[in-house]
Amino acid sequence: MGRNYLAHVREMGNDEKLPPLFFAKAPDMVVDSGTTIPYPSLTSNLQHEVELVVAMKSGGTNIPVEKALDDVWGYGVGFDMTRRDVQQAAAKAGRPWEVGKSFDQSGPCGALHPVSEVGHLSKGRIQVSVNGQVKQDSDLSQMIWDVPHIIHHLSLQCAIAPGDLIYTGTPEGVSAVVAGDELVGTIDGLSELRIRYQ
Repeated sequence: MGRNYLAHVREMGNDEKLPPLFFAKAPDMVVDSGTTIPYPSLTSNLQHEVELVVAMKSGGTNIPVEKALDDVWGYGVGFDMTRRDVQQAAAKAGRPWEVGKSFDQSGPCGALHPVSEVGHLSKGRIQVSVNGQVKQDSDLSQMIWDVPHIIHHLSLQCAIAPGDLIYTGTPEGVSAVVAGDELVGTIDGLSELRIRYQ
């Protein structure tokens, strides 16, 4: 999901009154914590976006808000890595900008924790550091759309299936990553996500 923290919407110069925005990453773009990733092609402005990941155990279409959490298996920490220059060039040309979001190893994800262990997350610190320097630092309570509403709106667009991972948007502070950088993402109560670029 894009544009789900008000400060990030504003830092990117986007309209803060738009409805929820979704795009897709293929399943083989997800990589585990601890992975060393080659710096991707086509970009000179790779940026990190730390996000709460929702892991689904069931789903369907037209899921009511009040029943959406019944379909959640658990939660984790994810990075939506973005070729920002590619994304912005596509958007400026009026073309789909998925090429800036969907590329090899662009969806790192940490360990997933079941709801039975961590409950449903609606608040808690979300943070990413690059080489030990904090770059993004916010709270899940700052999300414009909470998890039930995200699931509801996505299920209006397409069927949600067991095993789907929903990345729920990033707070402000996105910045560029270069070869040699180590990223550590954390959310209160969840295992950290650690990735290195080469």
